Amino acid sequence: MNASKSTSASRDGSSCLPNREFKAVYKELKQLLPDQVRIQEPMSQHTTFRIGGPADILVEPRTIAALRETISYAKVKNIPVFVMGAGSNLLIRDGGIRGMVVKIGRHLARIKIDGVVVMAEAGATLSHLALTCCQASLAGFEFAVGIPGTVGGAVVMNAGAEGRAMSDVVQEVLVLNQKGCFDRLKKEDLGFGYRSSNLLDHNQIVVEVVCQGTPDQKERIQERQKKHLHHRQNTQPLMYPNAGSVFKNPPGFTAGYLIEQAGAKGRQIGAAKVSLKHANFIINLGMARAKEVQDLISQVQEMVKQRFGIQLALEIQIVGED
Repeated sequence: MNASKSTSASRDGSSCLPNREFKAVYKELKQLLPDQVRIQEPMSQHTTFRIGGPADILVEPRTIAALRETISYAKVKNIPVFVMGAGSNLLIRDGGIRGMVVKIGRHLARIKIDGVVVMAEAGATLSHLALTCCQASLAGFEFAVGIPGTVGGAVVMNAGAEGRAMSDVVQEVLVLNQKGCFDRLKKEDLGFGYRSSNLLDHNQIVVEVVCQGTPDQKERIQERQKKHLHHRQNTQPLMYPNAGSVFKNPPGFTAGYLIEQAGAKGRQIGAAKVSLKHANFIINLGMARAKEVQDLISQVQEMVKQRFGIQLALEIQIVGED
């Protein structure tokens, strides 16, 4: 996820546009953005959960200019837009997404380093960022190695691990606003909190992130990265499709502890299961549907609330049509 604009409702799963207009929009977009547009794209192919119905139109811009053109076109045509990154903290409902999905990924993933300053485009993966900084002997990004998300999405939700987060390294963010203009926001403008920033509440798309690293010996950075990766492999169910931590940790507790103590660890609905390796992960055992995951989420929340009186808040984002 980078930033999102809510999609319009269409309970029958049909396009939010009349059929004739939908075809015209697709034709115009293909001419405007050659080889960057797909129609009725299965979103299960674009999330780490491997779940999700089709998007009416999926656009993967290859340049920042193409991204700007896409957003401007959607605004003129009054087409709802959902912007995503790697889909690593995302559950897309079985009915898919009406309107347009804009995926910021591998085409917008350049990383440049100048001294201790690191500029990363929003589509760069966190792992690539961590490894690139390591090669440049810059510390501070070790926590990001192995996290399956993009830099843009990580800034929006202030992703982190091992006691560190993006807010520890971010200095400045370039965003595209809904007027089609670029704004540079300083760290103090972003309102970073636990798994949150004020970018979650604004229709702004993260385009580029400027971070600052700390000089250190490459070997020492590599050793810390190995420790982080080893910990992830030992504690998380990485062999199954998942969306990472499902719930935020409430004050004073970890969500995984509460779920396990409430007796929800290992609970299963269809092909969706609360992981036995880490109770704050729901895994897709094969052909899980979003409805099964949502029902399981509700069950877990209810069990924890009954046992502890705590309402677990979602860390993942749920979007699309039922």
